[in-house]
Amino acid sequence: MSLDYTTLNLLRQRHPAWRLLRSDHSPLVASFLHRVFIAPNVREMAQIDLAEALEDELFVLREQYGPEAFPKPATAYLNDWAENDKGWLRKFYPTGSDEPYFDLTPATEKAIAWLETLTARSFVGTESRLLTLFELLRQMSAGSETDPQVRIAELNRRRAEIDVDIDRIRTGNIPLLDDTALKDRFQQFLQLARELLTDFREVEQNFRILDRRVRERIALWDGAKGALLEEIMGERDLIADSDQGKSFRAFWDFLMSQTRQEELTQLLDQVLALPPVVEMQPEPRLRRVHYDWLEAGENTQRTVARLSQQLRRFLDDQAWLENRRIMDILHTIEARVLALRETLPSGDFMPLNDTAVAIDLPMERPLYRLPVKPLIDDVVLQAGDAEFDATVLYGQVFIDRSELSSHIRQSLQTRAQISLGELVSRHPLRQGLAELVTYLQLAGDWPHTVVDEETIDTIEWQTKVGTVRRARLPRVLFVRD
Repeated sequence: MSLDYTTLNLLRQRHPAWRLLRSDHSPLVASFLHRVFIAPNVREMAQIDLAEALEDELFVLREQYGPEAFPKPATAYLNDWAENDKGWLRKFYPTGSDEPYFDLTPATEKAIAWLETLTARSFVGTESRLLTLFELLRQMSAGSETDPQVRIAELNRRRAEIDVDIDRIRTGNIPLLDDTALKDRFQQFLQLARELLTDFREVEQNFRILDRRVRERIALWDGAKGALLEEIMGERDLIADSDQGKSFRAFWDFLMSQTRQEELTQLLDQVLALPPVVEMQPEPRLRRVHYDWLEAGENTQRTVARLSQQLRRFLDDQAWLENRRIMDILHTIEARVLALRETLPSGDFMPLNDTAVAIDLPMERPLYRLPVKPLIDDVVLQAGDAEFDATVLYGQVFIDRSELSSHIRQSLQTRAQISLGELVSRHPLRQGLAELVTYLQLAGDWPHTVVDEETIDTIEWQTKVGTVRRARLPRVLFVRD
């Protein structure tokens, strides 16, 4: 982008990030949205919860600066920040909900990220950035080399360096990074992790713009649906095949690997336990930053799914309209026939081709059959006993299979497998033996279940009267796919 006067003047007037920095309430907007959305990595929040948090913030500020500093209520500020002339928040209604929700816009997150760079840093690392640049250049050079001999020579050189490092370690010479190098690399990791979460909002915004454009075309389209679908799917493929789409798909495939997730978890635990990193006092949420990446990526995937649902709904609506058009044509024909019923045209007005006499042979007609008469027996109704215990009608036991299945899926999100005994210890049995039998039924229906006949697990539960019951059964393992 060219940074000439005209371009910058237009950005100053129209870009939401620049308007936020020029606003009189920019300290309130930036600090509140950073605390509520960016710091805990919240992708969307209901209006009632967000207004309550803002009302608490305004109460503290009014106590410090007086009631005239922020006179409007919290809901009015939120609606004002979500208007088109500002564009700092995105107000929307999720599917199946009549309560409005709010989310940050990519421009607001960019402005807040730029404000974070204005604060003075006690330590500015440069070595890790230089090493990252060199590594990127090596990857681009090696990845674009078409000569096999050159690539083999580069691999041999790297193998020789690795052999030298192995020999050095075997002799007891183990090079270690000092505290400065560790802080430098950890600071670079923090910056890249935050930028990655920021990029997800921009990717999601691009898909959301495509979804809005598709809805507008569907609402205004009056031609053949094949032409519209060809145009929409062409644009959808264009985004998926773009550099941004390919990069996001490669990132998503890499992060969805169970091996990569476990490796990231292990590496984060090791790095966050290093003394130099502990001195920097990183955020506790950093330990699960890869799960934040997954959550942000799922929001993007849900936006793409809504686009597919909109196309499906358009096809269903078009099929209904075509059927209605056929019925309208049939009703028009019937109306014209009824109008001509009393005024028949004269002469031959309807020629009949291949006329013939219809012949019915006597022996082809079916013989007479006696009709079948139903026999109804008179049964004397007997009076029943009205005095009985009706509590059994209200003491039925219902086992929610979907809830038990969700317990299994939630436990397998962080582990490769879990036994039935561990699952019951996390979620104690509330319905006793009936709930345990339901777990066994789910184990039979689960795609990957292992039964260890040699290991016996003891499962305990407590009845309503306080009695402890135990069941001994072979170990049942639920395994993630």
